[in-house]
Amino acid sequence: MKPIRIIDVVKAVKAIDYSSPNRFAEITRVVFDSREAGIDSLFVPLKGETDGHDYIQSAIKNGATAALWSRPESEAPDDIAIILVDDTLTALQDLAKYYLNEIKPKVVAITGSNGKTTTKDMTAAVLNAKFNVHKTKGNYNNEIGLPFTILEMPEETEILVLEMGMSGPGEISFLSQLATPDVAAITIIGESHLEHLGSRRNIAKAKLEILEGLKADGLFIYPIDEPLIREEMPIDGDYHKRTFGIDHTATVYAYGVQSGKNSTSFKVSLDDREILEIPIIGEYNVQNALVALTIADYFGLSMLEVKAYLEHFELTENRSQWMDGVNGSQILNDAYNASPTSMTAVLEAYAALPREGRKFVLLGDIRELGEKSSELHASLSASVKPEDFDEVYLYGEEIAPLYQALEGSFPADRLHHFKGEKAPLIEALREKITHTDQILIKSSFGTDLLSVVKALKE
Repeated sequence: MKPIRIIDVVKAVKAIDYSSPNRFAEITRVVFDSREAGIDSLFVPLKGETDGHDYIQSAIKNGATAALWSRPESEAPDDIAIILVDDTLTALQDLAKYYLNEIKPKVVAITGSNGKTTTKDMTAAVLNAKFNVHKTKGNYNNEIGLPFTILEMPEETEILVLEMGMSGPGEISFLSQLATPDVAAITIIGESHLEHLGSRRNIAKAKLEILEGLKADGLFIYPIDEPLIREEMPIDGDYHKRTFGIDHTATVYAYGVQSGKNSTSFKVSLDDREILEIPIIGEYNVQNALVALTIADYFGLSMLEVKAYLEHFELTENRSQWMDGVNGSQILNDAYNASPTSMTAVLEAYAALPREGRKFVLLGDIRELGEKSSELHASLSASVKPEDFDEVYLYGEEIAPLYQALEGSFPADRLHHFKGEKAPLIEALREKITHTDQILIKSSFGTDLLSVVKALKE
């Protein structure tokens, strides 16, 4: 982070008051966890399940130089520079906006029902071929995480790649207007958040809020095969548009896709001389790569320049990740997030892989599907076929309709449904899985199948 003087923090956050004469001291790091505070850090006490103000003494003990403060001034400690504000979260966001204007990188914003984290990772990787790039870490993609991502940006950053998440309307709009991207991309419109938004059309509208902060003459990238985006896109937008997909009518399209266990190769219309490769399975991940390649092309990079960077990009954990499992097995861990669309895609990619041993699947509840939960879980049966998978394990209450849909096609000894405590599920899998077997594990994060992954890792 480029150093910021406390006096400039005060101005940026529109402080009510400031309690220390040490106004020219510099801040080089912003933290919201008091345990991470240190010399030259600004502590931001946020209110959530607990109130960060309660941890101010911990921040002071760890060396914090200053802190934002929205409690009464009379309750503020005397032994640290206190910057009084109406709301610490709003102040954090204002500080991020100030810092963004100080560094002035090009900004790439990526959202979508699925694939946005993988696309963000791919995009940052290919842009690293020529530029100094800073990207969202993990899933820091909301009204708290995005400002912190901005404030962690090194001074030399040339392109900032931001992931934008949401659970309801208005959230992407706020993030986009905070970040004012030069490039905005939507990976896919899926069924995530149906519980809150009611329909895929409303999800499309919420994702299209990313255009509200897009700079004039910026670039908007979206999938060619999603009519809802075309139907709901503002007609008066002052920006350029590019589409991507497998369909040859897209601005940028892939062809000759070949997927293996550890990689997928393809060609792209931007340069038919190069065979490109990603170190993960599935045509659905090729779609994500197309977004990254379209962005690379926009910034003047050739496919030859980015080829090696794409092939070795660093994937955020728990997304299409192979790992060694118990008894010499292999786990395909994709248990961080799920929607019916993404679950179908990974099931089909996994089914198409050559057999090394038996193929198992463990699928958990998909959350936030609302009144369509039963219907959408049951619809997954079309992608769970006895000829593709030796045994199917299901976990959770909401996935029961899928179990019922599969009962007619799978023998009882090959179809299993667990609820409640995960210990019996883990024990059953540890006893059954042997050398060369493979198991795909996929669910929503809230189902916590990551604990099963951990238990099955070698």
